[in-house]
Amino acid sequence: KSDINQFRERQKEFSQSQRFRGDKAYIGAERMSTPQKKPKNSELTEPQKEQNKKSAQQRIYVEHMIRLVKIFRLAKERFRLRPESYNKVILIVCGLVRLRIGALVLSS
Repeated sequence: KSDINQFRERQKEFSQSQRFRGDKAYIGAERMSTPQKKPKNSELTEPQKEQNKKSAQQRIYVEHMIRLVKIFRLAKERFRLRPESYNKVILIVCGLVRLRIGALVLSS
């Protein structure tokens, strides 16, 4: 499934006060902050360009984390183990990513 379809299906599970950030694929989604799209046959104004730049700077961290999780090929390909074990495995992968970036400190 595409990420926008997964978002639409699971959005109701979050609080109504929860806000989200997305890229241009999410334009028009409820409670979603997205960058400005360039109008047809014209250009964005300077304030719109600055706002898009700020949005991209905040979103890039998440994109890098997604890339790190995809290195393990778990979120990228078909999961070949029992479906019941997927949650355990993805949490282990996320823990390894946190350890790699230094966000998880193990006691010695």
